[in-house]
Amino acid sequence: MTHSLPTRLRRSRKILTIIRSLRWAFLFFGVLALGYCSYVFLSARYFQARERAQFTNLASAPSSPMPTLPLPLPVRFAPGSPIAELDIPSLSMRDVVIQGVSAADLRIAVGHIPGTALPWENGNVVLSAHRTTFFRPLRKIRSGDLIALRTRYGSYWYRVRFTQIVKPTDVQVLAPHSYASLTLTTCYPFYYIGSAPDRFIVVAARTAPQSPRT
Repeated sequence: MTHSLPTRLRRSRKILTIIRSLRWAFLFFGVLALGYCSYVFLSARYFQARERAQFTNLASAPSSPMPTLPLPLPVRFAPGSPIAELDIPSLSMRDVVIQGVSAADLRIAVGHIPGTALPWENGNVVLSAHRTTFFRPLRKIRSGDLIALRTRYGSYWYRVRFTQIVKPTDVQVLAPHSYASLTLTTCYPFYYIGSAPDRFIVVAARTAPQSPRT
């Protein structure tokens, strides 16, 4: 009995020491996580601002009709190379599109899925981005909304035909349509916590050239 009180005190002190250590550890990892998130956000914004400058003058240039003949343009882009600027006036979206959809690519831009058509080609241009970053505004897109892809070789306009929700295994969204088209894909639901189970798809058809920022 004579040693019970000191023993309890020692145990209490050990517990307090452990609690303090855990508190500092949680604080350290919290600051580390916040720093990493800030770095990802700022690096994406810096990349977008830097690369968007090359497309700024294209916004006021005349839109291009669908090419009727093969053009002497590059058919391949290195991963991470800027391809276009995606512009959705109704959602106030203007984001740079790069080649590739790796984790590194999608941290800083909208990604063009390799193997799908490029904007100046007859086919299905498929773009992907995270629902938590660049494609968050897509939750408000509506049938009939206009979408522009501005490239060094011309600007191409599309009108939204429909949206749909599919499973990640549904690769049919990558297939060409019977018309020149643009497909946007992102995870769904938009506010799901964790790995979202579905994909939100926007399908748009090539339309006549539009006035800038219509």
